[in-house]
Amino acid sequence: MSDLTPRLEYAFTLIARIGAARSAGKGVSGERLHIPITGGHITGPKLQGRILPGGSDWPVIRHDGHSAVEAHYSIETEDGTLIYVVNKALRRSTPEVLARLRAGDNVPPDEFYFRGAPVFDVPDGSHQWLRESVFVCTIEPQGDAIAIAVYEVI
Repeated sequence: MSDLTPRLEYAFTLIARIGAARSAGKGVSGERLHIPITGGHITGPKLQGRILPGGSDWPVIRHDGHSAVEAHYSIETEDGTLIYVVNKALRRSTPEVLARLRAGDNVPPDEFYFRGAPVFDVPDGSHQWLRESVFVCTIEPQGDAIAIAVYEVI
């Protein structure tokens, strides 16, 4: 029997600039936030380009204090290809770490769990490999930016 254990291969990193979070208030699922994505860039061995302004993060801080995050945004590769991204993620931490994150403190990434699974809507062509594999990512807040390291599941 062959070994089918998945492994990860680093693909690229997105640095997304973000605006101030706004709360829509508490509801049935928790507190909904809106965080505008104002731009950014992509570097790495498999993809380079920029994040276009106009996207958003839509986290819900659940009643247990953890956050279910869904981000929608567009990227433009170096060759001009437009790609739509939906990244669903989970952020889990203690209430103390959550308070520090919401205050904008620089919290070391080993103090919380923040992982996602981006999906790429890509036209036919040289970047269609992005729709032909599963990807996971680590997510690290960095002040007015978010660093997202993307890995292809091989």
